[in-house]
Amino acid sequence: MKFQLLTIILVLFLTTACYAQQTQQSRCKTQPEYRQFDFWIGEWEVKNPNDVVVGNSKIELTVGDCVILENWTGGSGYTGKSFNYYSVLDQKWHQKWIGSGGIPIEFSGYYDEELKALKYTGQGIGQGGVELDYKLTFYHLTDDHIRQHWEQSSDGGETWATIFDGHYRRK
Repeated sequence: MKFQLLTIILVLFLTTACYAQQTQQSRCKTQPEYRQFDFWIGEWEVKNPNDVVVGNSKIELTVGDCVILENWTGGSGYTGKSFNYYSVLDQKWHQKWIGSGGIPIEFSGYYDEELKALKYTGQGIGQGGVELDYKLTFYHLTDDHIRQHWEQSSDGGETWATIFDGHYRRK
């Protein structure tokens, strides 16, 4: 009798655990909010507006298709990674970026359907401890062309300067 009861409890536990895992994974695969940034997935050569190659980027899905992972290699040897994910908790997109310079930046934002763009904002610290505001926008121009426009402000958003304007072309 004890053995049968233990078997039933174990089966119920495993069934519940499997169901919970499938439900959590399927959310990332099936709900449209989680798929808004899929246009960036792929292997890319990145050029500046003067058509000069500035780096390469491999963007892939990971963690049960819940995270979009960027693997950046710049032409000057600078490398970095970003983890991009949609959070059901605040209904926003988030990016955590860390480059080989060791300074992390965190962004949050949303997908703008009209512009076909993912728009992030964030804050950071610059030289001498200056507080910086960032705008980071990924424009889905075509399936083979993405524009990443990164702007920075050191005066609380009064003025903005472009610090990166990358045109991603699918390899």
